Amino acid sequence: MNTPTLIASLVMAAVLALLIAFFIRQMMRGWLHRAQRQAELIGTLPALPDTVGQATVSATKGLYVGSTLVPHWNDKVAAGDLGFRAKAVLTRYPEGIMMQRSGAGPIWIPAESITAIRTERGIAGKALTYDGILAIRWRLPSGAEIDTGFRADNRAELDRWLEEKA
Repeated sequence: MNTPTLIASLVMAAVLALLIAFFIRQMMRGWLHRAQRQAELIGTLPALPDTVGQATVSATKGLYVGSTLVPHWNDKVAAGDLGFRAKAVLTRYPEGIMMQRSGAGPIWIPAESITAIRTERGIAGKALTYDGILAIRWRLPSGAEIDTGFRADNRAELDRWLEEKA
């Protein structure tokens, strides 16, 4: 390889690296702006209860897909740690639903806040070819309504959740 070709290749590689870095930075800025915009709307999540009764739907292992603002299934919540997918265990109690996530804080959904439990094909950027995502619609203390998505490891376990509707 001659010197002019080597220099041109290095210049092109540097330009490409700068473009990639620029686009990654813009994506991060967009995510941060979304989180700031939603922080007031979302507010604080309900506190975990001190005690709960016996589980009405036993623990279901799966994946916390994310939460979205109602009625837009793809308007993902970025505020707090609600925007990050994580392995999770979902359990229903008479007082509400507990979602324990690995690598993130638990989410407590009080029973009086739940407005609907259904299955969906897609939520928060996760789309399937079948109704395999459990979508729990609930009202936050701030008054905003969100859908929280959960994909069970075993899709047959979702039937137990639909039988126990709010």
